[in-house]
Amino acid sequence: MGALDYTPATGTDLQTAFNAARDHAEWEYGTSGFTGTIAEKDEVSLLDEPKRSEQDAMERAKELLDGEDPRVSAKYGSGGALPIATDDGADGWLFFGVAAH
Repeated sequence: MGALDYTPATGTDLQTAFNAARDHAEWEYGTSGFTGTIAEKDEVSLLDEPKRSEQDAMERAKELLDGEDPRVSAKYGSGGALPIATDDGADGWLFFGVAAH
């Protein structure tokens, strides 16, 4: 099994926010290939779900991972993204998934 990671991020669009989240995780945890963070994901899939608060999105992400949703549960597959309104009021995404560690 891999590590579970949940990373909120903002940006001008999904890909920009995803790249920024990956870059930050690489800066903070390194690039060893087994950090257990969003840095291990090469791509992300936006799930067609309503925008939520960060906390509600976190709970929904946990439900999806606990249920082993095939869109987000593969250690070496795509990460998931849920649209959120961040705690500081900005629009963004919660990136999540199972990552190699």
